[in-house]
Amino acid sequence: MSTDISPAALDAVDLRHLAQRDGEKWATAGEGMLSSWVADMDFPVAPAIREALMRRADGDLGYPTWFDESQGGPLGEVFAARTHRKHGHRPEPTHARLFTDINQAMLATLQVATDPGDAVLLHTPACPPFVDVIEKIGRRPLTVPVEEGPDGWGFDQARMEHAAADGDIGRCRVLFLVNPHNPTGRVFRRDELEALAELVLRRDLLVISDEVHADLTHAPHRHLPFASLGPEIAARTVTLTSGSKAFNLAGIRCALAHIGPRAVREAVDARRGLLFGQVGVLAVEALKAAWTAGDDWLADVMAVLDRNRRRLAERLPRGIRCRTPEATFLAWLDCRSLGLDADPMPFFRDRAKVLLFSGPAFGADGEGFVRLNFGTSPQILEETLTRMDTALRRHRGE
Repeated sequence: MSTDISPAALDAVDLRHLAQRDGEKWATAGEGMLSSWVADMDFPVAPAIREALMRRADGDLGYPTWFDESQGGPLGEVFAARTHRKHGHRPEPTHARLFTDINQAMLATLQVATDPGDAVLLHTPACPPFVDVIEKIGRRPLTVPVEEGPDGWGFDQARMEHAAADGDIGRCRVLFLVNPHNPTGRVFRRDELEALAELVLRRDLLVISDEVHADLTHAPHRHLPFASLGPEIAARTVTLTSGSKAFNLAGIRCALAHIGPRAVREAVDARRGLLFGQVGVLAVEALKAAWTAGDDWLADVMAVLDRNRRRLAERLPRGIRCRTPEATFLAWLDCRSLGLDADPMPFFRDRAKVLLFSGPAFGADGEGFVRLNFGTSPQILEETLTRMDTALRRHRGE
């Protein structure tokens, strides 16, 4: 495989090479299938990450010195500096802790900060693992749908207030926020986040803020870290992030939780080590390289994604609606007018040979939807949309 990671190379990702990959996205797709479901991009690894991994492999792969993370571990300062550079907010570096992924960090936080039967307030549609984690540890998901309005996807603040006060489901202890939102691609505005912050303070809620898609925000939109809304909010916010989306590092297994609440941080520290597991030295090196030396690569990727999201809006097959994502490489496609089943995914899989993510997997609010991953070359996106359009024309008898 070529090691050329120029912008032109990102535009020319080879389908034959992708079909030979052994990761989940392509290995599970089947022969002749275009895979556009799981949230991995198709682009080559950033050179800075590859070089960092090679340097570490040529050096010491023994036990690291940073298993004690009480001072923020190996990535606390890196995360704080990057957040300040990108978003104008500098979190306290010593409050950072490492986990293998976002879901594990979320689980650990809920385990130490809530009791069985407590409710977790979150927006739907929601990424499937989140609700699964909440339910598996005996907490109750308290869901409020995002709704489509004239200006795009948003949430009804009154419904959030009502849900948080509903004692029938269980004591609401946590707001779980996903911003930018997956799967809609919405970047919440300051006024929306401030309304949530007021709710959090009124109801004395802990906030778990998944901001893993923040680096994938498309101009002119801007990501605002929830913890940046003020000291009171920062003191009750656990911010989750990783390189799994912006730098395609899901298999590296390294995520960071910035734990603002002291009691939660101390409870996590008391259970560190074997109970929650520990990240490896290669994972740390990869994420450090991404956050300190990967911005040029990311800028080139964002240019491809911006062109792709605009092309997607132009080329959507007749009858499919989609709000152009403000962030991410994921598009939430509304197929409800097509007369397909509640889950359109099997139609496109079987008739178009395009594998999309099932909308109902994101909850009942996902019925009639599919999620499409446009983190690929323009040529593959074009073929994906052509196949979908052809399948729908045949379905309509055209």
